[in-house]
Amino acid sequence: MKKSIYIIIAVLIFWAGFVSSISFMEAWLKFRADGVTLNIGLSIGKKIFTALNRTEWAFFFIYALLGFYPFKIRFEARTIVSLLIFFILFTQTFYLLPQLNNRVVLLLEGKNIEKSFHHIYFGSLEILKVGFLIWLSFLWYKSARLPEVNT
Repeated sequence: MKKSIYIIIAVLIFWAGFVSSISFMEAWLKFRADGVTLNIGLSIGKKIFTALNRTEWAFFFIYALLGFYPFKIRFEARTIVSLLIFFILFTQTFYLLPQLNNRVVLLLEGKNIEKSFHHIYFGSLEILKVGFLIWLSFLWYKSARLPEVNT
């Protein structure tokens, strides 16, 4: 059992690193590269964040399979934090990313758009998600160090 917990921890840490490298480095660094215009940067960002989101769902499903098989879900901190991560990912996928992608399309078409806070919401959720992923990996690590109780 303990070996699978370390695999779960590795998945969570890798996921946190993946999100951190894209959201906190690539997202703004691409605009500092020579020759990258706003339109090019927005097009790249749209593709990258769509790919990141799909990859995150893969991470989530791998984590869910490893962490909750054979469906012994207990109402504990790990479950609550896992649900928080799910709701963040769900909100980003089905509300924020479509909003941001629509804004990119309008900007690329040369249309003027009103200011919105969607970017700030998305970035704030990214920070929360990475924090929750790290916390969740700590919770799994802590549970691996406790003696197993047969119930």
